[in-house]
Amino acid sequence: MTTALDGRRRIVRALFQHALCQGLRSGLDPLRTDREFRVFFPGYALSLLGSAMAPVALAFAVLHGPGGADRLGWVLTARILPLVLVLLAGGVAADRLGSRRVMLAADLLRALSQGAFALLLLTGHAPFWAILLLAAVGGAGEAVFTPALTALIPRLSPPGRLTEANTLLTLARSTAAVAGPALAGLLTAAAGPGAVLALDAGSFAASVWSLALLTVRLPAGEPGPSYLADLRAGWTEFRSRSWFWVTCLHICLFNFLLWAPFLVLGPATAGQRLGGAGSWGLIMAAYGAGSVFASLGLLGRRPAHPVRLATLASAGWALPPGALALGAPLPWVCAGALVAGVGTAVNGTLFATAEQRLIPAAAQARVAAYGSLGAFALGPLGLAAAGPAAGLLGTSTVLGFGALWLLLSTGLVLTVPSVRRN
Repeated sequence: MTTALDGRRRIVRALFQHALCQGLRSGLDPLRTDREFRVFFPGYALSLLGSAMAPVALAFAVLHGPGGADRLGWVLTARILPLVLVLLAGGVAADRLGSRRVMLAADLLRALSQGAFALLLLTGHAPFWAILLLAAVGGAGEAVFTPALTALIPRLSPPGRLTEANTLLTLARSTAAVAGPALAGLLTAAAGPGAVLALDAGSFAASVWSLALLTVRLPAGEPGPSYLADLRAGWTEFRSRSWFWVTCLHICLFNFLLWAPFLVLGPATAGQRLGGAGSWGLIMAAYGAGSVFASLGLLGRRPAHPVRLATLASAGWALPPGALALGAPLPWVCAGALVAGVGTAVNGTLFATAEQRLIPAAAQARVAAYGSLGAFALGPLGLAAAGPAAGLLGTSTVLGFGALWLLLSTGLVLTVPSVRRN
């Protein structure tokens, strides 16, 4: 009996390992068979790592000067404001001029701005007005790059491998989010923030090089009579797809009611009840690890209903704030963060795939810009309101309300027929 049971276990293990290897092999197909994606991916992955390192260096550079915390807030605002203001114009530019051209210009701009920032820090002459200006330039570059990326990927991989391509991009983002801050902390301590920002500038230069090596010529779209006309056409495409604008509204309110308060109140709660800054680091590390694991698990998977599954996965974001609201111990909060990281990878990968498959190629960048703007428009307000709301209602009430709202809203979004169907 024991021998037969052991034999069945070995067969099941072998079948599982075979399925896993097959999934990983097919998941790497864009790197093995799609020359354009293979050229683009390394430079983009390096730029993600540099971008994940930069905030640590920026914080050390600004906080060590006079008026540290206040000045850091101004610098972050200087970066976010042009990002929001330029986003729609970036989407129009990508659809009119071609996403590759726009991304080349955006990353060249970011390489130059971060290089200038690094030079100011390394020479010891960094006036605050220059820091604000360079932060704004970097934010504008990101606003132009982001919607163009959505439109670029379908030109680098065929429709049958879009899920795998987006999974690899999500894996690169997740890995950078975990490794970047840790690496930046070590390098900042050893060589100073200027050296880290110089590396970030180099990472953008690597992305420029990868984009320049692409041989595919991405045609510019048929422009309308004006930028305003193109914006109106993009808005028409956006609002005509209920699955898209409903899920964007879902993410917008999630950022406002749950994630922004979690990012503000989570560290404070960890410091007061869970043992300090190290515990918050463990929570965020678990979140990053969940995203990495989910990205690996998605390799080779092609769900039939990506929008439906992406929406279901968003419910995982309720767990870490909910655990904090309930007064759970650190291991349970970390477990919730791990599941939330899984939800982030699944949601981001599958929703990007659905965008690229279901939205006309000529309007993808503009629609992506509207989606990004809508999803994150209330995030800054949520960050600003979290502290006062917690002072009035209590931290547990704010976090618990956000978690319950997310679970309820996820169920409501799933009642929309086009969300369930796609």
